[in-house]
Amino acid sequence: MRNNRRSHGLWALTAPPAPETAPLTGETAVDIVVIGGGYTGFSAALHLAEGGARVALLEASEIGFGGSGRNVGLVNAGMWLMPDALADALRAPFGERLLEQLGNGPQKVFELIEKHDIECEVERAGTLHCAVGRKGLEEIETRAEQWQKRGAPVLVLNAEATRRKVGGGDYTGALLDKRAGTIQPLAYVRGLARAALAMGARIFTQSEAVMAQHNGLRWRVGTESGSVEADWVVVATDAYSKGLWSEVRQEQVRLPYFNFATPSLPDDLRKSILPERQGVWDTREVLSSFRLDRSGRLVFGSVGALEGIGQSIHQAWAQRSLHKFFPGLRGVQFETGWFGMIGMTSDNLPRLHKLDRNVISFSGYNGRGIAPGTVFGSVLASYVLGQIPENGLPLPVTAVERQRFRAAQEAFYTAGSQLVHLMDSWF
Repeated sequence: MRNNRRSHGLWALTAPPAPETAPLTGETAVDIVVIGGGYTGFSAALHLAEGGARVALLEASEIGFGGSGRNVGLVNAGMWLMPDALADALRAPFGERLLEQLGNGPQKVFELIEKHDIECEVERAGTLHCAVGRKGLEEIETRAEQWQKRGAPVLVLNAEATRRKVGGGDYTGALLDKRAGTIQPLAYVRGLARAALAMGARIFTQSEAVMAQHNGLRWRVGTESGSVEADWVVVATDAYSKGLWSEVRQEQVRLPYFNFATPSLPDDLRKSILPERQGVWDTREVLSSFRLDRSGRLVFGSVGALEGIGQSIHQAWAQRSLHKFFPGLRGVQFETGWFGMIGMTSDNLPRLHKLDRNVISFSGYNGRGIAPGTVFGSVLASYVLGQIPENGLPLPVTAVERQRFRAAQEAFYTAGSQLVHLMDSWF
């Protein structure tokens, strides 16, 4: 993180320090080994340790190196799919069970933050899913209706009310989800790591798992400088998977997403732009998102990779769009910029896999990493500890299915986002 200013940007500059960790050396033995140091991995490690298990977590790089340390920081409920579509796709009992667990996902995040005193700039004012045009308004009205019939505290705002809450733009309406909020994402994952350590979990960074063997009784997972024996392996590497069990990466198309951040805004602008501190994203096919951090910096993002020609195209578009949204920011430049990868499955649904004997994994968050990752880590812990049966899980166990033409799709997203933002700048 320290060596790449475009990997974690503002979050690396403002998050509390990560707890001290070191690479795995020598041999050790535990009950469960967790591979991957993001939301899912640390939620699993924390809940396993709280349940009395001996836990070791292996992270190939640093805490929060992948998507957990790079995203916007919107703590949203549910998944990208409409609630009814999700329920129909998964069918009973999984559909409604998953909707209930992920609908309560933000509350789970906020409870952990409070319980473990995690400093991560938490804001619980909700999020705004803003509508672009009539089609966008119909979309959020449908989404709201489907959540409301399940008792969720969501409501649709008209264009005038939306403008007051946003402080700019020309949206036709917005879905206000009162369950949701924003956090400093890298600070949150570092806080989960610190909480897991306090409960007795062992964390090893710069420790890529490069070998795994099962001797008929237990797993032995090896790194370049050590190994750990365990009864269970929890794979929590998602879209940044490589090496061992990297097939979970092969079933996801990686979508690049960038963010830029302004300097801290003057007090008068802070009072007029997102005065209640909601986080925002919209219904555009190539969507935009924005939110404020605790110091009043505006974080503005969209689809695209900040590398090669994309750096200049996306930055010019973001600067132009920022000024169009908020004329009072004309002349304000960005201080930091960064990007990461979102893992998209073929049907926009997450996956639960048993990758081998006593090897289990959730993956495929489709842009909803914070709450689902936290929830799924907790669920994995409960399952491994024997607290819930397999038929009580929120997803059916499925086989890994690699997406066809994955590389071509990824190239299309990268080039397509550049073209959209370039054309938008021209017209």
